[in-house]
Amino acid sequence: MSEFLELLPPDQALELILSRYKPDAPREEVEAVDALGRVSAAPVCAPYALPSFNRSTVDGFAVRAADTFGASDSLPAYLQLRREVPMGAAADFELMAGECALIHTGGMLPAGADAVVMIEHTQNAPGNVVEIQRAVAPGENMLEAGEDVRQGEEVLPAGKRLRPEDIGGLMALGVTRLIVAASPRVGLISSGDEVIPPGNELQPGQVRDVNSYSLGALVERAGGTPVRSRIAPDRLEALSESAQRAHAECELVVITAGSSVSARDLTAQAIQALGAPGVLVHGVNIKPGKPTILALCGGKPVIGLPGNPVSALVSARLFVLPLIERLLGLAKPAPAPSLIARLSLNLASQAGREDWVPVRLVQEGQAYLAEPVFGKSNLIFTLSRADGLIRIPADANGLNAGESVTVYLL
Repeated sequence: MSEFLELLPPDQALELILSRYKPDAPREEVEAVDALGRVSAAPVCAPYALPSFNRSTVDGFAVRAADTFGASDSLPAYLQLRREVPMGAAADFELMAGECALIHTGGMLPAGADAVVMIEHTQNAPGNVVEIQRAVAPGENMLEAGEDVRQGEEVLPAGKRLRPEDIGGLMALGVTRLIVAASPRVGLISSGDEVIPPGNELQPGQVRDVNSYSLGALVERAGGTPVRSRIAPDRLEALSESAQRAHAECELVVITAGSSVSARDLTAQAIQALGAPGVLVHGVNIKPGKPTILALCGGKPVIGLPGNPVSALVSARLFVLPLIERLLGLAKPAPAPSLIARLSLNLASQAGREDWVPVRLVQEGQAYLAEPVFGKSNLIFTLSRADGLIRIPADANGLNAGESVTVYLL
């Protein structure tokens, strides 16, 4: 199979495979308390209003707001103290005109009360009377029932990755179990005669497997489950066998090829044999990551990545992560975390090719300086020493020192 017949821009390459990939994400039910980072697969509606009763937001006195109108330090209002509202219990009485009730933060307002006067704006007066030194408006210093959430309101849509705030909201509503997308299994195959497991002793000419572990960590952080295969030698039969097994067991397959052109050709052949329509993209106009292969085989995406660790990770961020998000059913994928920094030096680039450059961030007061981390794409610590990546667009010849750049955090 000839290589790099047409190099596609990365955004076009991604759109080509995403437009043809419509998975039906499997679901499972989990404990809500354990659902941080999972993606909701069904909407959750509030079983009741939140708050479920009118409650105070301060320590003070529940009042009828109209009884305080015109009150001030020089001309206070005087209200009869009815009683204290017990915490954690219903206020089982009604406040009448000219009355108030002692209430604590979070306490339930009694019937008839429509505001709370903060305790620091009051004084005790003889005869179980409270001196009100400041007027309050209806609804002041209180939460009304249903002010946060109405009964039946959708509080969690399908396709949202759950954050700590979402977990807290579910607990407030007593929702202890929910339906989430099952973690997609991502088959990871490292290939190459020179590649050995990390625990093996190195012999001359050998390198340890980096890709299936760095990519596995990336997959796991994105919400997938990495499934590592044995390292495949540079033989079509062996690579095809590993690819077929991973394709049968997993929802997404990622193969990192050996360094030679012949090894990359083997990867393309092994992928093409997995099913129709097969290879969609063979070569992407980026650096690093030009040899990337995107395929859809029998309804499952299969990605061929370069063997060099930096190239593999950069390409995986651009192509593997969006596919995992599609498998999880994310309705609106979160934007990659980023910040604006000032570039420390000039960076040259080849026009017509999109470049991704690792940078280290140096804080300068409230701002950041982005210092490029130079290194070849087979040096994993080029990325390990970096804090993020900057993108040089294809229509640019480079970036100038002092220019503001977006740093996509690793």
